[in-house]
Amino acid sequence: MDIYRINTIEELLADNTYPGRGIIIGKTPDAAKAMTAYFIMGRSDNSRNRIFTEKNGEVFTEPFDASRVQDPSLIIYAAIRQFENNLIVTNGNQTDTIYDGLKEGKCFTKALESREFEPDGPNFTPRISGMLTFGEGDFTYRMSILKSADAEGSACNRFTWKYAPLNGLGHFLHTYVCDGNPIPTFQGEPERIEVCDDIDEETERLWKALNEQNKISLYVRYIDLKTGAVENRLVNKNQ
Repeated sequence: MDIYRINTIEELLADNTYPGRGIIIGKTPDAAKAMTAYFIMGRSDNSRNRIFTEKNGEVFTEPFDASRVQDPSLIIYAAIRQFENNLIVTNGNQTDTIYDGLKEGKCFTKALESREFEPDGPNFTPRISGMLTFGEGDFTYRMSILKSADAEGSACNRFTWKYAPLNGLGHFLHTYVCDGNPIPTFQGEPERIEVCDDIDEETERLWKALNEQNKISLYVRYIDLKTGAVENRLVNKNQ
């Protein structure tokens, strides 16, 4: 087994109908840009009734058809926010928890200590989070998962990873292993994944790799490490 092997998105998502929500963070092969991507999927009508919107550099999930919303508590949130030189991306309203924690002088890990997995038993969906921290023409990044310690949701296990970026390498963290009932929680460390120099190629490959029936929205951002210039791509299945 090659523990340093870098997988393609096609390999990691082949025949996987439901990895849930996913975060990718990495560095382009040419070393010029940091990248992050976030996607959402859904099985229920309530989950599928969503789109991504972008406002002033922040990304939100919103209802596609407001009249059909059943329970907004776990599906409507800010997915991407920036505080100073930190770019936060998460699968829930812990985006705001991290943002507020940074304002109070807390670190990424400490800010998340007040949160745990989502209260949606029997799945107990993990909260996955990432943060890119920029400085001196480069960046580092952290990823976190908060997940149930057992099938009853009686305790929360917390895992955090800190990465030095390597050219062409990203890390991919998603909420579920695959579809199921209940849905099995992601296991192990974030997966090593290949990233592209070109944002359009990255976006196309990610979107095509996601299951056609269950994919909902995808957002990809590239940040130039010298100039700070930002490129974004946003794809919504609901138009």
